[in-house]
Amino acid sequence: MKNSKIPCISELSLNRPEVTRWRERMTLLEPYSDTVIVLPCSMKKPYSQSKSHTLFKKYTKGLQEVILTSPFGICPREMEKTYPIHSYDASTTGDWSDEEIKIAGKCLKDYVQDRKVIAHVSGGYKKACEEVLDNVVYTCNDENTRSQESLTNLKEEVKKADKINFKKHKIHDLRSIARYQFNTKKADKLIPENTKTHGKFNTRIISDKQQLATLHFETGLFTLNLAGGEILKEEKINRVFINFDLKTSTLFTPGIDKADKNIIPNDEVVIIKDDEVIGVGKSMMNGEELVKANKGIGVKIRHQIK
Repeated sequence: MKNSKIPCISELSLNRPEVTRWRERMTLLEPYSDTVIVLPCSMKKPYSQSKSHTLFKKYTKGLQEVILTSPFGICPREMEKTYPIHSYDASTTGDWSDEEIKIAGKCLKDYVQDRKVIAHVSGGYKKACEEVLDNVVYTCNDENTRSQESLTNLKEEVKKADKINFKKHKIHDLRSIARYQFNTKKADKLIPENTKTHGKFNTRIISDKQQLATLHFETGLFTLNLAGGEILKEEKINRVFINFDLKTSTLFTPGIDKADKNIIPNDEVVIIKDDEVIGVGKSMMNGEELVKANKGIGVKIRHQIK
């Protein structure tokens, strides 16, 4: 997954499975501030490492940022290092088709709802905003988002908005990733209010001195620890049920009794026996295949009860 590049060179990319899945799961996310800043995407990924976004971020601190992009629609700032949004290649000319404008506009409207929007965009990005937004201020009047005039306008509008402190939106950011990855708002429970993080490369998620998960730098997704598996079990997320003791680090499909149907390949799953969490790992199949297949690796186990 970490080296997989996703070419998005035509409108056909709008219907790629990973693209449509992204857009569907974005409906689970919500901004952390009452004012949302809309920005254009960049060729460089993650966006924040591009010259334009390095410049934008000097003016946007304390407010929710969302990047308009085709074919994915939107990318809230906290999601920019997550697969697959960090791995696609597409043109960033801003010359969008009617279908791209329609899809990106709908994603944006579903995300911001009735919140105030500061739109620092031009070209097709601006057209998408104009199609769907009412409570909006445009800060780029010269078609150049990096001009001093546009940046000054952005700075002045940001000053008027109520900011959110870093700790609050850090918890929000981690929960956004969890909601996307596990396809449910119930995944918020994986990030308790007292969560602490450790690590500059991979980020360990700690609560009450227990490690729940690790957020990986290369994928921008979580891997579970046993304590995190307990949370998923209680919330009925990505469960795989067996009736025997684990002897190896591989769970083969013939030993699986039941699995949640919404599991897809590469999902993090929790393995349960007699209502007890005995392991966590990565599924190699979808939920239906885990139960019906009579051969093959079902789950690669990462942690298990010894």
